[in-house]
Amino acid sequence: MKKVLITGGAGQIGSYLADRMQADHEVTVLDNLSSGKEPELSKNVRFIKEDIRSPIARELAAEHDIIIHTAAQISVARSMDDPLFDADNNVFGTLNLLEGARLGDPERFIYISSAAVYGDPEYLPVDEQHPQNPMSPYGASKFCGEKYCSMYNRAYGLPSVCIRPFNIYSPRQDPSNPYSGVISKFIGRVREELPPVIFGDGTQTRDFVSAHDVVDMILLLCSGKGENGDVYNIGTGRVTSINELAHIILDIFGSDMDIEYKDPLPGDIKDSYADISKAKKIGYRPQVDLYRGLEEIIGQESLCQNSINGMEQKKQNSPD
Repeated sequence: MKKVLITGGAGQIGSYLADRMQADHEVTVLDNLSSGKEPELSKNVRFIKEDIRSPIARELAAEHDIIIHTAAQISVARSMDDPLFDADNNVFGTLNLLEGARLGDPERFIYISSAAVYGDPEYLPVDEQHPQNPMSPYGASKFCGEKYCSMYNRAYGLPSVCIRPFNIYSPRQDPSNPYSGVISKFIGRVREELPPVIFGDGTQTRDFVSAHDVVDMILLLCSGKGENGDVYNIGTGRVTSINELAHIILDIFGSDMDIEYKDPLPGDIKDSYADISKAKKIGYRPQVDLYRGLEEIIGQESLCQNSINGMEQKKQNSPD
């Protein structure tokens, strides 16, 4: 079996990858657990608690056939507060893994970048040739990682490929994270019977893509699809306004609450959605529509909460 290293394997993309690949590959997950969440991995998956900047991470990259680099500092807000921390993780961590891979003989190095590299779109939909003008240290650090990957492909012949996911969501996103995205924030507030808060008029648009679809694309790349040294957008190609997103979540909860509107956030991008025609040429097809994906998140969170409530009720009813 091929040996696969998944960095950030306790996160939403990495953990789904481990689930999907563990039956047919020898999977190692590397994660420093900076999110504080212990991974729930199959017994067939080897877990190593380690940082991507470490010598151990570099050695592991040299030992594996496929390296899937999902680990990152992912908060735009934190990157604005601490650009050095962001670069240390996203630039030097990526470079450490690339250098390890260069010393080995990998079939492919897959780098998970971000649509944040584009900045404020100059035209829509956004294709891979769109100018890259990141508006945050996070976007700049992810773009820098892309450039290192393409340079390692040209200079050293390292078979690397990059993807730029747009707005990823899944049941495994962390709603307790203060830097979580708009979907987590809306669901958290509606669950507490509070109205979703929209900054601006809600006409802003995004391309929300399920983690399951992102994993499908990564598995295509693992199978040898796509060109080394290239980059691919990953989204749905469908536009969803923030107003529409809020109304879908309210509808799934069966709530008739009004939406609360506040002043726009400075620097917020007005519209963004992906041109995925390039990814489609190698077989990518998004399968999860937004309504169904949100139902999955809300349904799983409800099951977890019911389980917790049941355990607490048992404790209260049990004799001392």
